[in-house]
Amino acid sequence: MPRLVEREFDVIVIGAGAAGENAADRVVQGGLTAVLVESELVGGECSYWACMPSKALLRPGTALHGAQAVPGASEAITGTLDAAAVLKRRDSFTSHWQDASQVEWVDGAGIELIRGRARLTGERSVKVAGLDGDDYALTARHAVVLANGSTPNQPPVEGLSEVEYWGTREATSAKEIPERLGVLGGGVAGTELAQAFARLGSAVTLVARSGLLGNFPKEAAELVATGLRADGVELRLDTKTRSVRRNSDGSLTLALDGGDTVTVDKLLVSTGRRPALEGLGLESVGLSAGDSKPLAIRTDSTGLVAEASGNSDGPWLYAVGDAAGKALLTHQGKYQARATGAAIAARAKGELRGEPEPWSRYAQTADQHAIPNVVFTDPELANVGRSLEQARKDGYNASSVELPIEVAGSSLHARNYEGWAQLVVDEDRKVLLGATFAGPDVAELLHAATIAVVGEVPLDRLWHAVPSYPTISEVWLRLLEKYGL
Repeated sequence: MPRLVEREFDVIVIGAGAAGENAADRVVQGGLTAVLVESELVGGECSYWACMPSKALLRPGTALHGAQAVPGASEAITGTLDAAAVLKRRDSFTSHWQDASQVEWVDGAGIELIRGRARLTGERSVKVAGLDGDDYALTARHAVVLANGSTPNQPPVEGLSEVEYWGTREATSAKEIPERLGVLGGGVAGTELAQAFARLGSAVTLVARSGLLGNFPKEAAELVATGLRADGVELRLDTKTRSVRRNSDGSLTLALDGGDTVTVDKLLVSTGRRPALEGLGLESVGLSAGDSKPLAIRTDSTGLVAEASGNSDGPWLYAVGDAAGKALLTHQGKYQARATGAAIAARAKGELRGEPEPWSRYAQTADQHAIPNVVFTDPELANVGRSLEQARKDGYNASSVELPIEVAGSSLHARNYEGWAQLVVDEDRKVLLGATFAGPDVAELLHAATIAVVGEVPLDRLWHAVPSYPTISEVWLRLLEKYGL
């Protein structure tokens, strides 16, 4: 018989990934007690199956290609990627899927940890089926924070549920490189991993029912598509996968629109993710899914969950990171968690009542205005804020200026450098609403754009931010000059 252990904390955080760790850390810094409940590895998806291992798989190929694109360095390149060495380096960045160092950090931060599966049983009440065999009945004096991440979508492809396939977890933790890899999905994860495995030696076919990286400007996405094709990736875009079947030799055959087929040794399904809200007991606090729709929640600028029982009288249930469903990006989840943790601590002390001021330390205002995002392919794609279409849809009198990245810095950076840049401008206030860059190593341009958008820097003042010569950042000057400054 399992023991029932009853515990009380100021704050209970469900999920010990990056967002959960930051939320717990902020409430402890605010003088409260906190416990993290985690059923898997402390550190979460980013540390072990997403950001870190995927970028570790991508970086060696990007570095090699970068050297090959610079005369003088290219002549010194005599070999190809060592796949075994790349996988070994990847393993080191995941700490070999051991979380001892993360657990040590949690302990040092003054946060308690319970390993197990958590479920809400009512207002401020959480039951945990402990991995140690005990059950825990936890009570929160002030708040419960949902930070339990997201789960992958499975597309409605005939036969898919009957075969063994990779999700992004299996791909980023792969122990060997398949000879033939199929990728379903043309989003960020599918695109990145398609290029990573192509450069590691796989013959890759990417199938997407729409275009590649459809949330980005077409000109930017096309540069990435060109880079993939140069690496031998076969792109089957605007193509539906009708069925998947397993062959006698263990391979898989995909039947596509128009009667075409593709046979692969491994299949990676990367068709988006959704908040992992099922099984959390949200129905116990008045939250349930609509007819034929997955369960979803809404949060305010502090992460407070709308319509949860008791939340309007005494705020207690919050959600951050992927669980909140706003922006499924690690850095944005950490940002949300810091604001939420600070708001919880302030409310506990009576220092915050109602909605906080926008852009205060308690508000997640950047979620509405300045979400930075990078696709770590080669070339890279980086954007922040609103696209031109989004800005106009949101009611702004918006214009855009765009041009190829053709400056002295790009010519020095690589032979035949190809890039593209765009600024989206609020014509009424003459400030930036968004920016997009595509090209080798453009991710390092993004934070400057993020600062400009968040700070609402007037364009005539931004013109005085002189870019160093000769760097790729000179594209900022060219963009502003084309705008008319």
